[in-house]
Formats: sequence, C-alpha cells, structure tokens
Amino acid sequence: MNRYVILCVEDEPEVRSALVRDIELFAQICLIEEAEDAADARDLVSHCLDAGDELALVLCDHLLPGESGVDFLVALNGDETTRPTRKVLVTGQAGLQDTVKAVNQAGLDHYVSEPWAKEDLQGVVRTQLTNFVVEHVDDLLPFVSVLDGVRLMEAMKERSQSE
Repeated sequence: MNRYVILCVEDEPEVRSALVRDIELFAQICLIEEAEDAADARDLVSHCLDAGDELALVLCDHLLPGESGVDFLVALNGDETTRPTRKVLVTGQAGLQDTVKAVNQAGLDHYVSEPWAKEDLQGVVRTQLTNFVVEHVDDLLPFVSVLDGVRLMEAMKERSQSE
C-alpha cells in the first residue's frame, strides 16, 4: 500500500511546529513531513516519490527564503506527478496578486490566513485529504475514522453501485 504524505513548508520553526502539532491527528493515515524552504521541500518531494509514496497535501507559507511558496506551488502544479496534490496556502502575507497567481496557476485548493484556529485548520486538512482520497485512492475504508467518514461511505456506496 502506498503511503500518503502531508508536506508542511514554513521557514519559521515555531510556526512550522505549530502547524505540525495542529494536524498531528492525521499522522494516523499520512506521513507528515516538514520543509523550511522550497528547495528543502523539493528534496522531500523527490525522496517521497522515489520511495513510492504519494504527495497528498501541501500546506505552504508564501514568504519563504529564496523561492516563494506560491512559485513552489505553481511548480508542483506544473508537474504531472504532483499535479493531483491538494495545495493549501497558509499565510498572512500573500497579497492579492500572489493569491490570484496561486489560484490561477498553482491550482490552489484553499487559503488559510495566519493566525489560524486549530479546529479550522483541521477542518481544511480533513476536507482536502478527503477530496484527495476520493479522487485517487481505491480502498477508502482505512480513512473513514479520520477523514470525512460520511462522504467516504457515500463514495464507497457510489463505487459499488457503478461496478
């Protein structure tokens, strides 16, 4: 079975730690990886893909050293292998132009403003991971207890009726 990865890209260690801490309940079904900039994130993505894992979700800050988070997400969207990845911009500093670029060129799935509320962030992650597994995973049962169980059960019912 493939492992699914959530990648948190944030240059500030305390913010990155808070992000990972607030989504730790998803470690039951996904590996949670951390990167401090786009170059580090690219290395992690490459390593995960080489190991046969799938990048399910990226939570990415916009202001990163070197390449911006939006440009990193645009690059992910431009790669056939990582295009299905759900992409969430988690930032308080992206301007309108950058946000529009993220939506139009990176296939942005959601925007979370900093500071976030833990429950809101968990809701966004749950929704985005549920969307990913419904679209890309055959066996949905292992995800029912952590993700949107009602939606997953409905998807399983629809799949069984179409077979």
